[in-house]
Amino acid sequence: MNNVVVLGATGSIGTSTLDVIARHKDSYTLYGATAHSNYFKMAQIIREFAPVVVVMTEKNACEELRAIVKSEGHKTQVLFGQEALCAVATSEEVDSVMSAIVGSAGLKPTLAAISQGKTIYLANKESLVMTGRIFVDSARRYKAKLLPVDSEHNAIFQCLPEEEQALIGRCDLPKASISKIILTGSGGPFRELDIVKLKDVTPSQAVAHPNWAMGKKISVDSATMMNKGLEFIEARWLFNAKTDDIEVIIHPQSVIHSMVQYCDGSVLAQLGEPDMRTPIARAMAWPKRITSGVKPLDFTMLSALTFMKPDFARYPCLKLAIEASNVSQAMTTAVNAANEVAVGAFLQGDIAFTDIYTVCARVAEKFVLASDDDLDAILEVDLKARMQAYSEIAVL
Repeated sequence: MNNVVVLGATGSIGTSTLDVIARHKDSYTLYGATAHSNYFKMAQIIREFAPVVVVMTEKNACEELRAIVKSEGHKTQVLFGQEALCAVATSEEVDSVMSAIVGSAGLKPTLAAISQGKTIYLANKESLVMTGRIFVDSARRYKAKLLPVDSEHNAIFQCLPEEEQALIGRCDLPKASISKIILTGSGGPFRELDIVKLKDVTPSQAVAHPNWAMGKKISVDSATMMNKGLEFIEARWLFNAKTDDIEVIIHPQSVIHSMVQYCDGSVLAQLGEPDMRTPIARAMAWPKRITSGVKPLDFTMLSALTFMKPDFARYPCLKLAIEASNVSQAMTTAVNAANEVAVGAFLQGDIAFTDIYTVCARVAEKFVLASDDDLDAILEVDLKARMQAYSEIAVL
């Protein structure tokens, strides 16, 4: 029996993970679950899965949930705060951790779980964007197993030779005869919109992803293709790749989730319905496979599969993230932090869609030479970059 902790259980990845667990209760037990403020949904999780412990990081939500648990007579322990996240993720009884908290809040509990040699199902981008070298070195030191959950990275993972799948974080692409990793992205909802009209798009338009059901923040990141830039950074760390080893292409149908090209000209692609339960099930069951609840891909119902190069004039955030990956961890951390703040401001109606890039670029310039040699230095960059982002927004 695999005792699982789901960090970010009420989000889209967390919900899909719970669906997979529910289909295989003979193999997986939900030991713990965490969330920020959605106590209503967490109460539903407690009723269905009866986890040993849950954590809420918003005080009022925690009190509300405790009242529900007490009134309904559940045995689940309800804890509060950031320290509790780490405590649950490192519990001796826990075998694996789904890292699905969006943003830098997921970093510390994920690193804590790694320090205890847990198996990590990695869906949190910031863990690698902020602390790639620290992260993969820690996984090697503590013999923690890393399994990518993002659809693109999981697709690449599935297309690797089996021996390389066991070496995530320290792959040898040339030895495996791999010439290129190809990251695909839909291009978001504004792929064909006149560039001059991008400044006028609304938050409701930006979160309406054409293919995937995702949270608001990641949907905006898809629209700017910052998500693909962050995934580019992740791919470098996960697969021990150089910049020239990775190519980003736009694939509007989101049927091919990514590809691996080999030196003999062969290209292996992973295809499937745009449903996160597929990569989640693949990661959780590896090296085996289990049913995920996702319907089979019906090739007779597919339209033409199309591909194009990304236009950096339309997607400057993508270019910025790639460039940052060539500079330093400090710069990728600053870009990520600024993006979180800028996307939040856009969703609140405080800045224009195109201002997201402006804020990120201005902040990135100020952290080219920042220290990134340990976790404390990275967290300081993250904090200062957020403060700088708020300052940049104030003068727009």
